Amino acid sequence: MTTSSAPTAMAEHPRLLLHNFITVDQCKELEFIHRSCGVMGYRPGVLSTTLSHLIATNCPHLILPFVSIRNRIKDLAEDFFSCHFDLFLEFTGLISWCKGASIGWHSDDNRPYLKQRDFAAVCYLNSHGKDFKGGVFHFKDGEPASIFPVVGDVLIYTADSRNVHSVDEVTEGERLTLTLWFTRDSAHDEDAKLISLLSERLLNNEDNHSDPFLPVPASDNMYWFSHGHDQLGFDVRCARVHILGYNFCSTSKKKCETSDSSYEELLARPLQLSRGDVILGEEFANSLHALQVVQFYYWKAHELKAARKCSSSAKLPQPSLLEKTSYFHLVLTGDLKLAEEVLGCVSYDDNPNFFNWDDFALAIAKWKVYIGKLHEHLVVSLPQWINHQIIYLAEPSEVEKHND
Repeated sequence: MTTSSAPTAMAEHPRLLLHNFITVDQCKELEFIHRSCGVMGYRPGVLSTTLSHLIATNCPHLILPFVSIRNRIKDLAEDFFSCHFDLFLEFTGLISWCKGASIGWHSDDNRPYLKQRDFAAVCYLNSHGKDFKGGVFHFKDGEPASIFPVVGDVLIYTADSRNVHSVDEVTEGERLTLTLWFTRDSAHDEDAKLISLLSERLLNNEDNHSDPFLPVPASDNMYWFSHGHDQLGFDVRCARVHILGYNFCSTSKKKCETSDSSYEELLARPLQLSRGDVILGEEFANSLHALQVVQFYYWKAHELKAARKCSSSAKLPQPSLLEKTSYFHLVLTGDLKLAEEVLGCVSYDDNPNFFNWDDFALAIAKWKVYIGKLHEHLVVSLPQWINHQIIYLAEPSEVEKHND
């Protein structure tokens, strides 16, 4: 881990850039979460995944991959700004800037409702020039003046007028970050709010006997990506699978038209995935469930391919494949050509020989294992979080004790 800063400018413009702060594997896991769960963000052309949103969509277990990273960044901020044991996390979220997104000069506390923010941290999850073009971060004064995002780097700075900054327009691809804000005001402590939401969510799941593993889509308007003032746009869930070569398929007799609300109903119902003229027989609970498995496959594709080569085919799940017939119809929502233009630059391997249905069937099984382990860890950790009113990683011995 290396640093990039200008000591002479620190007093006037406190900031620090650290290279390789988190690993590429950690970045890829957060990328998987965002591409699986992200919704429209706070600005045009911006998508976001907040921790409260993960809880609301029955994915509280996906908070676990954030925990060690956010606490490391908090420790870094307390050390660098000399405010030990004085900071609370105010916001944690994955934010992606799509083609056309930008923001002019501003400080991060430039609104009355943002005055509680004292420090900011931006952790870059993909790289300028490789995964996207444009999107360069600039400070108005001081050094370093311009930040070209590189996967794994983290930038911390004060949220006030000493660090006025801007972000160039993204001209291609999707610029992905983990963004955090810190506050000295305990009234804005994110951990306390999240722990309350987690307690309520897990209790409701127990009372309603809900499946703790299956995601539940948010309101459909949260997934609608609007483009300009001409009412063009697309559903982010459909777009995410489409640009990777899939489509949602339904056997519902009710036809899907973007102009009415029927597509929204279909995306919340059980559906299947198609690729070309082939339909996977596996039925998914809803569009978000299918999207998570698709993104998991592309996150773990190389591992899945290696695992299948090293194992007996008799012991591995086999895909059930169907021919596309008139019995199935595609759930197509919005301008998917526009989606390709906006989201078309993805960081996954685009080799045409890369995809394999056998590997995808294995991904379905591995996704269940991955989610199950996270859920178990969450169940073990939550009582401790409630007791201490802080979110942290439980010791492995505590997890093992619970499993015993």
